[in-house]
Amino acid sequence: MEKIKIAFFETESWEKDYLESKLNGFDLVFFEEKINPDNLEKISDVNVLSPFLYSTIDKKIIDSLKYLKYIATRSTGFDHIDLEVCRKNNILVSNVPTYGVNTVAEYTFALILTLSRKIYHSLQKTKIGDFSLDGLMGFDLNGKTLGVVGTGNIGSRVIRIAKGFGMQVLAYDIKKDQKLAQKMGFKYVTMDSLFKNSDIITLHLPYNKLTHHLINEKTLKLFKKGCYLINTSRGGICDTNALLQGLKDEIFAGLGLDVLEEEHSIREERELLSSDFKKNYDLKIILQNNILINQPNVIITPHNAFNSKEALIRILDTTIKNIKSFSKNKLINSVKNNDTV
Repeated sequence: MEKIKIAFFETESWEKDYLESKLNGFDLVFFEEKINPDNLEKISDVNVLSPFLYSTIDKKIIDSLKYLKYIATRSTGFDHIDLEVCRKNNILVSNVPTYGVNTVAEYTFALILTLSRKIYHSLQKTKIGDFSLDGLMGFDLNGKTLGVVGTGNIGSRVIRIAKGFGMQVLAYDIKKDQKLAQKMGFKYVTMDSLFKNSDIITLHLPYNKLTHHLINEKTLKLFKKGCYLINTSRGGICDTNALLQGLKDEIFAGLGLDVLEEEHSIREERELLSSDFKKNYDLKIILQNNILINQPNVIITPHNAFNSKEALIRILDTTIKNIKSFSKNKLINSVKNNDTV
């Protein structure tokens, strides 16, 4: 029986080594670049494609690959793949639904603790030889109310961590999971009520038309004065002008931001590490041009919440499981929610 031949695109050397160690028994070929007419001739006999976001899999590509049966994209998004053409050609497609649940939730609390215990300011003082405690008084998280906007995979993990700190939790989500609320001991409320009653608010939402500028000059008036806002989801959820106004009016005692509004072209976090993205996007410029970075009570990091070794390995591990399942005539993580081939 011939081996299943798989072509991986947009891979780094460490990914190649990892995939080769885990996919014994398959015929593997790797390309650092995205799929293009020049390398298309080299994969005419492949059965499986594994691209990332920058490889566009359209009709021209699919028609050129007569033996292609399956696409295992190493991304959550799949808008770079023509699903209709795949359907017509009986080509199956899987993705990586989640990979940064623990990673982003833990980072959320890294930002919260940096603000609550003034860790950044403590570091600045000690680096210049000042070991006094002037201006370094923080506050306990125990007993404080955390407002979690979005109780999906990441939001629910944040709630679990918050409970470990002894925090009270209010939550908002369009889809309420009352069983989860009862099990974890939090309460669903309206968004207005969450803003009014939370000491710290953390956002865990996708960016779309409904969530664009969810935090704006109008909703700003709803927040409890002296609260803290954390955003590790997408920058466009917050109107930058509203954030600045909130700081000026002392509605916000501090902000912890891993994302900025200018990051409109980011589709998903893994993209930030790709060579194609680095060529066209400079986060340093964003930070330099954003007045928020100069505020003393604002912590800004360069969209780093997703970036842990474990999260990046999970992307590959999920892709490996997808491929192995396909080879056994099973399909997991299908973008069309099929269970079997």
